[in-house]
Amino acid sequence: MNTKSSNSQPGRFITFEGIDGAGKSTHIALVASWLRERGLSVTTTREPGGTTLGESLRELLLHQKMHLETEALLMFASRREHLAQLIEPALARGDWVISDRFTDATFAYQGGGRHLALEKLEALEQWVHPHLQPDLTLLFDVPLAVARARLNAERTPDKFEQEKAGFFGATRDEYLRRAAQFPQRFRVIDSSRALAEVEDELHGVLAAAFPFL
Repeated sequence: MNTKSSNSQPGRFITFEGIDGAGKSTHIALVASWLRERGLSVTTTREPGGTTLGESLRELLLHQKMHLETEALLMFASRREHLAQLIEPALARGDWVISDRFTDATFAYQGGGRHLALEKLEALEQWVHPHLQPDLTLLFDVPLAVARARLNAERTPDKFEQEKAGFFGATRDEYLRRAAQFPQRFRVIDSSRALAEVEDELHGVLAAAFPFL
């Protein structure tokens, strides 16, 4: 096991993305464990959420109907607080931060799925975090039918999970467009495969992205 101190390398920022049912959340613990085994301090978080205010906004965003632009603005308001209170301090002290969604999700859901002009989202992105992007974005991609089948039917779905196939198709398309636009930080993971196959690929992606570990 690599026993490097968490302070021997600067912090890194890894984000997990994908449509609802893509299976990304299943693998966050795996990646966090892989990093901790190498002596790193890891902070895991999620969006919307991650802070006390962010979690309150999450409840509104997931369950209250609102104007599309209000939705996008609240997403970025929650993100600004998330950055100020959790992500930026963690990176500054050398932690590796893993976030279940970040700004790519807003482009995918509000931009792709809800058709908000991408120029408006780009302006908000430049305002809220002009100098910070993830070091690595893992995009878990599955066919829509697979994603829908995976959603947990035992709980009440949130307002996004209740959307129709066309919404998720457009959301997925925007995710893939972002991946093509920013190939230096995106890695697209086919998460329709068996869990063990996905985990093997993740280990390879992490080793290639961070060969100094």
